[in-house]
Amino acid sequence: MTSTPTPPAAPSATTASWEQLVTVALLGTDRRTPPGCEPGPGAAAAVLDAAAAETVRRRAGLRPARAARRPERAPEDPRPPLPASAARRLAMLLADRPGAAAGGRRGAAPDLMELLPQWLATANARGFAAPPEALPALLDAARGRTDLRPAALRFAGSRALWLARLNPDWRFALRGTPGGGTVPPGPGDGDRVHRLWDEGLFAERVALLAALRARDPAGARELLASTWATERAEDRLMFLDSLRTRLAPADEPFLEQALADRSRNVRATAAELLSALPGSALAARMAARAVTCVSLDRSLGHAPCGAPVDARDDSRAHDDHALDRSPAAPAAPAAPAAPAIAVEAPHECDAGMERDGVVAKPPGGRGERAWWLGQLVEAAPLATWPARLGGRGPGEIVALPVADGWRSELHAAWCRAAVRQRDGAWARALLGPPTAPEAGGPGAVSLAERAKLLGTLTPGERADWVAGFIATHGLSEAFQLLGMCEVPWAPPLGRAVVDALDIARDAGSYPWSFSGVMGLAERCLDPAEAGRLDGLLAVPDESEDAAPGAGGYWAEAFQRLATTLRLRAAMTRELGVG
Repeated sequence: MTSTPTPPAAPSATTASWEQLVTVALLGTDRRTPPGCEPGPGAAAAVLDAAAAETVRRRAGLRPARAARRPERAPEDPRPPLPASAARRLAMLLADRPGAAAGGRRGAAPDLMELLPQWLATANARGFAAPPEALPALLDAARGRTDLRPAALRFAGSRALWLARLNPDWRFALRGTPGGGTVPPGPGDGDRVHRLWDEGLFAERVALLAALRARDPAGARELLASTWATERAEDRLMFLDSLRTRLAPADEPFLEQALADRSRNVRATAAELLSALPGSALAARMAARAVTCVSLDRSLGHAPCGAPVDARDDSRAHDDHALDRSPAAPAAPAAPAAPAIAVEAPHECDAGMERDGVVAKPPGGRGERAWWLGQLVEAAPLATWPARLGGRGPGEIVALPVADGWRSELHAAWCRAAVRQRDGAWARALLGPPTAPEAGGPGAVSLAERAKLLGTLTPGERADWVAGFIATHGLSEAFQLLGMCEVPWAPPLGRAVVDALDIARDAGSYPWSFSGVMGLAERCLDPAEAGRLDGLLAVPDESEDAAPGAGGYWAEAFQRLATTLRLRAAMTRELGVG
């Protein structure tokens, strides 16, 4: 007797991916059915069953696989759990996936995903543990946005690393943790430090060196020196960069040895670090070279603005009044000419200069002598110049005229030196007042230079300078400068931004030109400023020259800003802050 073979079961709709199921739901089962599902009356129910099963898998964070030994239990997280309201808020932030609106219009709803970095920073500061059920969505968010990863992994803790070993999509979490998810060696664990340094992967060694440098600078330097001669050039460069943390005079002997490295990039980095130590031997050598190029010369000076001019040298004296036969009044003495800075750029780049980090070949479009001059001046200690230039302070030096068109090159080099040496006095002088024409300052050559100079000032000074800039020049060039200011913005800066947005609205243009600043305001404006926006929520009367519908779009943008600020205030309350 022969048996009739049983036909194989038709594949189930549960084999479809989540994206396929979403497509079917959008189009309808009359137009599309998922793989393994026959068209007909039961198709809709099959799709819903498949979606329910796939939802469980997605929430579990584990990909479907063949039956195998159960994984070890996830480690416990000893941190306190989130308050219930904060946990609900986190779920909302992670579930938000805003789409790009047509024409750049965002609507009045807040962009919740943009609030997630601030929420994570506050939760980490409070020391809360992540809810286990939120870990898959949190890891997915960090996978898509590298800027979220440090804060997200810190908040997720060891359980996220446990999950990352089970899902290849989340392996980035293991790469971002020294030792592949193990706890970094502690201060008394010298054997483990050396073992990880000798046997670890490159990323693990970089993370280890950075962690060690933060707590024991000398120990990190000695660890690096122990294998320096056998490291690859590209690895030496990355390792050397770790010495920026807590850079000190004790690092000078090691960096001086690195000046003889066979890699040009390593030599350049070592020279840059040494020039950030004003007392180093390299800084002294660069100062000695720089002072031969820059000097004070009174013969190049000009009469100060408004100084009286000798009538005998003034061609305007030869006018109708010259017919007057009355005795002429004695001429006022000519004011002494203000001195000027003379520049004589280097004529060659010798071997000593190259050893100290001067790059001989300039980039395209730059002259050799100007290129060499800039490198010498930026590496010389800024304390060199008052003694060289008549005992003047930074503000007086920056105000001096510079002969023969060298002003821009010289001031740009001083800008770089001020940033490298973290010298606030020189940064203030080079920035100049924010109300200067175009806020160009005497030495800032670009918005990028101004932003870097602002980074050397205190948070309060930065906020005041940028507020003055915006009050004078508006928001068109303020985006990069605002990024240098502490969050939340100080009240004067917040008021300046809101006032400038109000002025832009009254000008009748569309708000999309200011979408970058508006997005920053949503994340950085103090939530206490929400009340000041109430008067801007109504649709204003449009002038004849206003763009059609601009008033409505502005009201929508201000409504979104106000709603976002109130939402941020609620987030901080839920996390027990304030």
